[in-house]
Amino acid sequence: MKHIVYIVIILSVITLISVTPDVNGAEIEGVHFENTYETDGIQMKIQGTGLFRYLGFIKAYVGAFYLEEGSSVKDVLSDKPKRLEVEYFHNLKGEDFGIATNKVIEENTDALTLQRIRPQIDYHNSLYEDVHPGDRYSLTYIPGRGTELALNGKSKGVIEGADFASALFSMWLGEFPMNKPFKKQLLGLK
Repeated sequence: MKHIVYIVIILSVITLISVTPDVNGAEIEGVHFENTYETDGIQMKIQGTGLFRYLGFIKAYVGAFYLEEGSSVKDVLSDKPKRLEVEYFHNLKGEDFGIATNKVIEENTDALTLQRIRPQIDYHNSLYEDVHPGDRYSLTYIPGRGTELALNGKSKGVIEGADFASALFSMWLGEFPMNKPFKKQLLGLK
């Protein structure tokens, strides 16, 4: 029984060390994320950070999720400002992003909405490039403006539509996300 208690304590300490919040932001797996993000006069605050593990053990990437001050995680897919930053640990092909995007959006979106936003999804998928370790994609949604996809701080394009933004962010935060533990971490529900 003592061994189990020691293991639980060690795992708790490792978890605390791997996600280190400070006044300047959060650090997870050696990757730093700022506490806040501001655009178009809208200030967003970091809600949570997480580690995405592929097949349960391969560290694929880390991410940070931002919401406008005063927003609730209950309304995370509603027409409210939000931002997701993801930094990769491995090389990935641009076309693979589109395949995953299509699959997970289809799992989280009704058929009528999916048909209506198909042109936006296809355009969004055409913007993806190959990534290498240390590259960072971000998605920033601003109501009335759209969802900006950026790679390493450089805008790739902006896609209009609150319904598109909801479908896209559902990949990580919807009912059927790519990874439930990652979703909980991003929402600060660890």
